[in-house]
Amino acid sequence: MKPVPATMIAVGFDSPGAPDVLRPETMPVPAPGPGQVLVRVAYAGVNRPDVIQRQGFYPPPPGASPIPGLEISGQIVATGAGVTTPFVGQMVCALVAGGGYAEYCVAEAALCLPVPEGLPLDQAAALPETLFTVWHNVFERGWATEGERVLVHGGTSGIGTMAILLGKLFGLEVIVTCGGPDKCAAALALGAAHAIDYKATDFVEEVARITEGAGVHLVLDMVAGDYVARNLKCLAEDGRHVTIAVQGGVRAELNMAEVMRRRLTLTGSTLRPRSNEFKSLLADEIHKTVWPLVAEGLLRPVMDRAIPLDEAAAAHARMEAGAHIGKIVLAANP
Repeated sequence: MKPVPATMIAVGFDSPGAPDVLRPETMPVPAPGPGQVLVRVAYAGVNRPDVIQRQGFYPPPPGASPIPGLEISGQIVATGAGVTTPFVGQMVCALVAGGGYAEYCVAEAALCLPVPEGLPLDQAAALPETLFTVWHNVFERGWATEGERVLVHGGTSGIGTMAILLGKLFGLEVIVTCGGPDKCAAALALGAAHAIDYKATDFVEEVARITEGAGVHLVLDMVAGDYVARNLKCLAEDGRHVTIAVQGGVRAELNMAEVMRRRLTLTGSTLRPRSNEFKSLLADEIHKTVWPLVAEGLLRPVMDRAIPLDEAAAAHARMEAGAHIGKIVLAANP
């Protein structure tokens, strides 16, 4: 194993702006504190919250690194006080609150998952953020159970593809919306039961047609804004609506009498600001419930492409253009 250097390359920005504000810079390698590990980053996942942070609308929580990047894979090269597992030399992937766009990153030991044999490190880096988010919001907050129908917007995004894959493994009928016939075809190939081209048809009418008026039991919403009222029209009685992003705006106008009459539940969450205690409980559940499927090769993230770390601006531009299908990752030490 290589010795840990004093400095590393990381990608940051001085002030918010377009993708080209991202630039590589040299900075000290961080030291792991109590309960933490230092990971030599092989790959870092690129996620929509990274883009929003770069735009100036999603600052890191207190104490988190200002460097973007919420998920990584790589080898543990040092451990802080009190850490017994994982061990130095082990390959892991981890959910982090920031700092992923770098050659080295500190992670909470409790939020590391072992990389199973046969799982490439680029795919390992593409798992934590979407897996933690979808598992918590679809199965814990959304109470999804086998046989239910779920509507997911952005079917070929990282979140959307993970929702399709998990839904298929756990017996859900997943209906997605996508922008264009090519993306609809990709979603269907992954296992979506139905894919609606929202640019060509009204998804509310299509959901009614597909379900013969019965509606869906759960909506996983990444749009918010004026989509919320339309989403509620798609819900069956006693349906649940879970918001995880507000790409379409933070305000929604609702008929609350309709919410009462049909006994609808509206909830939502953000993962990054949650406590390490909460995230470690979530990691434990995922390790017990989902990680065996990863180890068996039954769950693999959909990969768009790997881009060198120092070209992070190109990765953000690709995400903003909406051209990607699946996950984009940055190669730091591939």
